Amino acid sequence: MYIQCWSNMSAFEHVYIETLDKRNKTNSAFKSMNLKLKLRPSFFLFSLVLILLLTVPDFGSAAKPKCISTERQALLTFRASLNDTSGRLKSWSGPDCCNWSGVLCDVRTSHVVKIDLRNPVQDVRSDEYERSSLRGKLHQSLTSLKFLSYLDLSSNDFGGVEIPEFIGQIVSLRYLNLSSSSFSGEIPANLGNLSKLESLDLSASSLRASNLRWLSGLSTSLKYLNMANVNLSGAGETWLEDFSKVTALKELRLSDSEIKNLPLSLSSSANLKHLEVLDLSGNSLNTPIPNWLFGLTNLRELSLRWCFLEGSIPTGFKNLKLLETLDLSNNLALQGEIPSVLGDLPRLKFLDLSANELNGQINGFLDALSRNKGNSLVFLDLSSNKLAGTLPESLGALRNLQTLDLSSNSFTGSVPSSIGNMASLKKLDLSYNTMNGSIAESLGKLAELVDLNLMANTWEGVLQKSHFVNLRSLKTIRLTTEPYRSLIFKVPSTWIPPFRLELIQIENCQIGPSFPMWLQVQTKLNYVVLRNTGIEDTIPDSWFSGISSEVTYLILANNRIKGRLPQKLAFPKLNNIDLSSNSFEGPFPLWSTNATELRLYENNFSGSIPQNIDVLMPRIQNIYLFHNSFTGNIPSSLCDISGLQILSLRKNHFSGSLPNCWHRQFMLYGIDASENNLSGQIPESLGQLPSLSVLLLNQNALEGKIPESLQNCSGLTNIDLGGNKLTGKLPSWLGKLYSLFMLRLQSNSFIGQIPDDLCSAPNLRILDLSGNKISGPIPKCISNLTAIARGTNNEVFQNLVFIVTRAREYQDIVNSINLSGNNISGEIPREILGLPYLRILNLSRNSIAGSIPEKISELSRLETLDLSRNKLSGAIPQSLAAITSLQSLNLSYNKLEGSIPKLVKFQDPSIYIGNELLCGKPLPKKCPKDIK
Repeated sequence: MYIQCWSNMSAFEHVYIETLDKRNKTNSAFKSMNLKLKLRPSFFLFSLVLILLLTVPDFGSAAKPKCISTERQALLTFRASLNDTSGRLKSWSGPDCCNWSGVLCDVRTSHVVKIDLRNPVQDVRSDEYERSSLRGKLHQSLTSLKFLSYLDLSSNDFGGVEIPEFIGQIVSLRYLNLSSSSFSGEIPANLGNLSKLESLDLSASSLRASNLRWLSGLSTSLKYLNMANVNLSGAGETWLEDFSKVTALKELRLSDSEIKNLPLSLSSSANLKHLEVLDLSGNSLNTPIPNWLFGLTNLRELSLRWCFLEGSIPTGFKNLKLLETLDLSNNLALQGEIPSVLGDLPRLKFLDLSANELNGQINGFLDALSRNKGNSLVFLDLSSNKLAGTLPESLGALRNLQTLDLSSNSFTGSVPSSIGNMASLKKLDLSYNTMNGSIAESLGKLAELVDLNLMANTWEGVLQKSHFVNLRSLKTIRLTTEPYRSLIFKVPSTWIPPFRLELIQIENCQIGPSFPMWLQVQTKLNYVVLRNTGIEDTIPDSWFSGISSEVTYLILANNRIKGRLPQKLAFPKLNNIDLSSNSFEGPFPLWSTNATELRLYENNFSGSIPQNIDVLMPRIQNIYLFHNSFTGNIPSSLCDISGLQILSLRKNHFSGSLPNCWHRQFMLYGIDASENNLSGQIPESLGQLPSLSVLLLNQNALEGKIPESLQNCSGLTNIDLGGNKLTGKLPSWLGKLYSLFMLRLQSNSFIGQIPDDLCSAPNLRILDLSGNKISGPIPKCISNLTAIARGTNNEVFQNLVFIVTRAREYQDIVNSINLSGNNISGEIPREILGLPYLRILNLSRNSIAGSIPEKISELSRLETLDLSRNKLSGAIPQSLAAITSLQSLNLSYNKLEGSIPKLVKFQDPSIYIGNELLCGKPLPKKCPKDIK
């Protein structure tokens, strides 16, 4: 019997200690019982009572253990070498070491038999874990504890030192756990001297083992071995042979151990006949599943996830009749159908085949499971494969199943009606398939269901009260279909459901027009997405206030929700607010929140942005307020939001000057204040934004020059200052902006020539200088605009402007393009609407003179060219015909002369009108050479 001064022992430890205790107590008792045939019955009864009395724990003696002084001194010496900042060993000072925390003594002999100094805090990410970790050195005084059988130093931090050699000298050890304690280096070979060791855990450290021959010293005793995360890459081709020498082994865990090979044959596999648990997950084995595994008929758990296994799943698994857990997930390359023999395994409880290339239907496998009357499967994950077909009715036979994940496959059809028979089901995930039918009404029978995920399919049909009436355990529901499908909630508006959700995500389903009672009572939500659900009602203030304390995501976008928002609420956990594309009205909500995203765009909000927005929303990163009716000045307090990244205020009624405080910002990379009533000059402090990439200030009344300071923003990709009152010459430094993708300065009053330096912008694809007072020639270097000439991909740059504007297409790009005189009819081609490979050169409505450079044809990927309403002269270059990608051309109202080249796509006279000296088709004026 032992005194125990700690708690939280693992099941293995409990069994181990109890085994030691019973072994000591009962040996002598059974020796006496061998005499029972020679004794009278009454004497035998007396002896049995005496044995029982002797085996009752001696609580009196347990209260007064004695500590052996030499062992106490050994423990004190050991403690002195440790750094115990949290005071976990503060009890290690009294006279009786048997009462010290983490120390266990044998009551009869007083010898220390167990030391458990594992970190009591198990969350490795917490600060408390760090504070609670023991540090320092391990002193060899532990070798003085001659009867020590149990040593646990796990989950501490010994600073990357090697495992001390003296550990291999504590030959009495039966249990040794050094896991997660920041040991490193080579595992000492003298651990093989611990011939009594039954359990060894060296996992989750930075250890390596180049030689595994020391394992042979543990061959007859070791039952549990965990070397997960130990680097075995240097152990050679014989690593498995070395482990197979440990013939008593029942549990072997070698996950993430950098094993690079798994032999397809193993002559010594019979030595592993006692193995019940084998975990090789996280190793790059790159091999088919070997057949020798199927000789390990005592296996209960087999984990081979993330091993990059190849080929099909063998039918040899039928031999593993005791198998309870099989994990072949995330191998990425296992293929073929799921063999039906897996459904025949009588004890299988956990099956994970996710993230592979498995294909075909699952009918055969499920039919086998349904025939297996004793099937005890509780977990089935077949997600992220290429499985197809409809879900069979045999699915309903899995009455013990608690988790079913079939997501990210190609299943079609409806949810089978037999789903209602799966009475134990707690999680159902059919997301990301091509399910195009209806959802069975019997779903409503699943009283234990907690998590329902049916998103990213193309459902149709009607959901009634009966679909939900018994879902009393439901906590999360995700249900989305495509906008063109019809999935309608036909639930009584006053119905109160039995569940209280924590997460709801419903998109493109018809819930409205009212905000029904079954939603109003959901006040425990921490995640809300109701996007495009047809709600046209007002939402009670009580609902917002009810969810405010816990909600992290609040997405009500693309509805027609109306009314005013409650003005003053605190949302301490809210991270994302999206109320966009509704009919909300009234002032900006004065919500106190730590949210990082605010989307109120496309509503009817009015009034001003609160001056204390930096206090209300101190962690906001992205603000989208465009398409509202906000007024007043843009508050300078925005500059005090340290993490602000995007400010999108387009199409409101903001007035006054832009604040000149941007030097206080470091993260801001996108500003869209276009289509407002802003005046004054562009602030110099914008040039102190180190991350500025997108600057859209078009359609305002800004004046003055482009600030020189903007040349410091070397990451600028999109500049649109069109539709203002800007003056001065075009800055030559614009050509030095390496990432510049779009430059739109149209409809201002810029003067002077186009600087040659502008030709040096290597990524410039959209150049619009139309509607200014620019003079001089078109630069001959225009052909150096390599992004237009070579057609390099511009998706990255366009994504940036999309993120800032949230526009489906950046329509302003095409609003100023004169599309008259083209072969374009009907809808504008999508390639002109700001989609990939858009390339535009618009110099129209200026005073540009001279000829059109012949080398303009080298802009071989140009799609729109507008040189109209200038003073260009000379002939139209014949080489224009070489620009095969050209979709829009306008050369009207210049002084061009001569014959019009044969440009097959451009036969509309309006392209060339206003050039009196031009002749030839499509103009009615014939050229002299054509006159007979």
